[in-house]
Amino acid sequence: MSGEFWLTDRQWAALAPLLPTNQPGARRVDDRRVISGIVHMLRNGGRWQDCPACYGPSTTIYNRYHRWSGRGIWAGMLAALVEATPGG
Repeated sequence: MSGEFWLTDRQWAALAPLLPTNQPGARRVDDRRVISGIVHMLRNGGRWQDCPACYGPSTTIYNRYHRWSGRGIWAGMLAALVEATPGG
């Protein structure tokens, strides 16, 4: 699919240390894919349920964004992403 967003190795290296750890519930899988999907949706807009399947289930994409937004995690992660992206 054209127009997909995928975190580069440099971007991922900046974000990975900021991820919450020791969370209750099922073990998270493929954080990089899910976060790439969230950034894709934030950049392109649209309904969460229309998130491309290559990023995983749309409910996972939305729930992760919603939960982390409520905890203020995205502010630091998006700032780190800007820093790690050439051209800011």
